[in-house]
Amino acid sequence: MQDSMVTTALALPGYKIVRNIGVVRGITVRSRSIVGNFFGGLQSIFGGNITIYTNLCERARSDTYQLMCEHAQKHGANAIISVRYDATELMPGLTEVLCYGTAVIVEPETH
Repeated sequence: MQDSMVTTALALPGYKIVRNIGVVRGITVRSRSIVGNFFGGLQSIFGGNITIYTNLCERARSDTYQLMCEHAQKHGANAIISVRYDATELMPGLTEVLCYGTAVIVEPETH
């Protein structure tokens, strides 16, 4: 699915929704490694962006986004609206990342 067909908005500009398929989601659970915790701790001493954790979070979001898009395509959708992310710490060092939205079928608007 093209990124241009995925939006946080309630509609996709230039398209009309012809069918609502329903909620789709992607989920992943990530843990920090001992090495990651060590280097993250070192970076936190100096302040600023903790890149090792930033990269972990970005990878988790990217993975859940792709899983959501795959879920939508399996159900025949060609777009996803109302996309959101959520994260929950399941236990110290273990985080669930969820990406979800509404799968729809859209057609270009004709004027």
